[in-house]
Amino acid sequence: MYRKHQRPRTFSDGQEKPLPGEAPGLAAFPKEVVFMSFDGLVTRAVVHELQDALTGGRVTKIYQPGEYELLFHIRSQGETHRLILSAHPAYPRFHLTRERTDNPKEPPMFCMLLRKHLEGGIIHRVEQVEMDRIVHVDIRTRNELGDEVIRRLVVEIMGRHSNVILIDPEAETVFDAVRRVTPSVSQYRQVVPGARYRRPPEQKKRHPLFIDRQTFFKVLDFNRGRMDKQLVERFAGLGPLVAREIVHRAGIGSRDRLWEAFSGVMSDIQNHRYHPNQVVQEGKTLFSVVELTHLDGKRTSFPSVSGCLEAVFAGKAERDRVRQQAQDLIRKLKNEIAKNEKKIEVLKREAQEAEEANTYRIWGELLTAYMHEVKSGDEAVTVINYYEPDAPPVTIPLEPHLSPSENAQRFFKKYNKLKAAQKWSEEQIAKARSDIQYLESVLASLENASPSEVAQIREELEEEGWLRPSPAAPRKKKKEPPKPAVYRSSEGIPILVGKNNKQNDYLTHRLSSATDTWLHTKEIPGSHTVIRSNRFGETTLREAAILAAYFSKARRSSQVPVDYTLVKHVRKPAGARPGFVIYDHQKTLYVTPDEDVVRRLEERRDSE
Repeated sequence: MYRKHQRPRTFSDGQEKPLPGEAPGLAAFPKEVVFMSFDGLVTRAVVHELQDALTGGRVTKIYQPGEYELLFHIRSQGETHRLILSAHPAYPRFHLTRERTDNPKEPPMFCMLLRKHLEGGIIHRVEQVEMDRIVHVDIRTRNELGDEVIRRLVVEIMGRHSNVILIDPEAETVFDAVRRVTPSVSQYRQVVPGARYRRPPEQKKRHPLFIDRQTFFKVLDFNRGRMDKQLVERFAGLGPLVAREIVHRAGIGSRDRLWEAFSGVMSDIQNHRYHPNQVVQEGKTLFSVVELTHLDGKRTSFPSVSGCLEAVFAGKAERDRVRQQAQDLIRKLKNEIAKNEKKIEVLKREAQEAEEANTYRIWGELLTAYMHEVKSGDEAVTVINYYEPDAPPVTIPLEPHLSPSENAQRFFKKYNKLKAAQKWSEEQIAKARSDIQYLESVLASLENASPSEVAQIREELEEEGWLRPSPAAPRKKKKEPPKPAVYRSSEGIPILVGKNNKQNDYLTHRLSSATDTWLHTKEIPGSHTVIRSNRFGETTLREAAILAAYFSKARRSSQVPVDYTLVKHVRKPAGARPGFVIYDHQKTLYVTPDEDVVRRLEERRDSE
């Protein structure tokens, strides 16, 4: 049983304007804030990187993991590269990625079209349109007749109006796009199958890489001030972030120093000397290929611009997709938690009223003992209360129309009724607390879920009676076993993480060995984490604890307590809900969740 004098721990796992298509009420999870720094300079850096890595490579696979996101597998220079093209309204981007995504079993129509035209094709050219955030990816392939043709993917990074379009560059016609633009949306420019492709309206700005000193001074009004704003207005490809950096480097009051700062930055960009870096400042993530010396905050540099963009955007679009898919679950869970909290308040008041039960029992027994002193019709009687140490007198109120015996029975009935009510209230309070604990664990699982895992969580809630089964949902002939996420520590030890209660149960009670080490945040909803070895070092233990803390409700906290013990000391009570366990012989480690560590362990897993 449990270690002497040690109580076993228990737990159950478990105002912005909305974007187009985003429903309100998704504030269950904090939303990551990314300052849109994807300007023309970043675009130039990514294009240069893709030219080196992908030119001559063959397109082997195409996926569409999200409504606005495409993933290309390209075999080039002896390795497979993954290229993501995203027209996501909040996180538009394109870069090489190591991130793994869940792909739908039935590919969307646009994905099927891309496979038809591009799979097996060779990357012919990747180029930027002037200094705009528009990129052409030309792919040499063969048409239905077997003739060699060029097909062009146009990637337009324009915030909420971003798009990925497949065109025939010779005929300048659109095959289709990830986001169609109909005449009802834009009279100037339609993006629909068969339409003539027109590039977005030109802003008529000067090219910053081919500007001389005299022209630079000519196009700026030094009497007007706000030089950073003027730089953005006058020169293509410059975003506000880089403009502020240039002004910061120039200092105050010198035209020559402003030119020197500007030409120095542009010289680096022209010669492909990039400095990919990100700065996290007051909850905002800012990034550039120009070193951001004017910002204070946590600064990180990267060897490649794709690595920088991966770190900035990693998982954000997928978590946003989960929020969209799970909005009804989130609302349901939050409502049920609120109802149970109110229920506990009411039951506590009823339980307090029931504390008077003992008074009625004592009155009934005293009245029985002093029955000979009570007369019918008395409204009260004063007797000695021998239940108290000092035996003080106590006055018992009576109903005059009842006999002394009937009055005594009345008190006993009240006592029994209140005791039963007190027991019922305590049981209901315990059940409500258990429900809250379980629902919070499911809410935490949703925050860390992938789109496919949302379906598992929905299925779990249906089985537990919190949701009605959907009549339209197809019945599965055979359920696949849960698949916990697999990571690998710096010491090469496998670490498994359950992302929902079903995965937690399967990992802890079926997949793990008795001598494996089990971890979980102390009294905080989160994931079961297991080190699949009985021999490992302090580094593996700490990394596993970071994973347990990261995939928990305490993801954004610091110094999170994480309990760890052997799997053989973890048990599931009979009839307990999914994810609920008791455990003992635990020790506690305090760690701060670190996304960089989690990503490094993911990359290590991918490289194995």
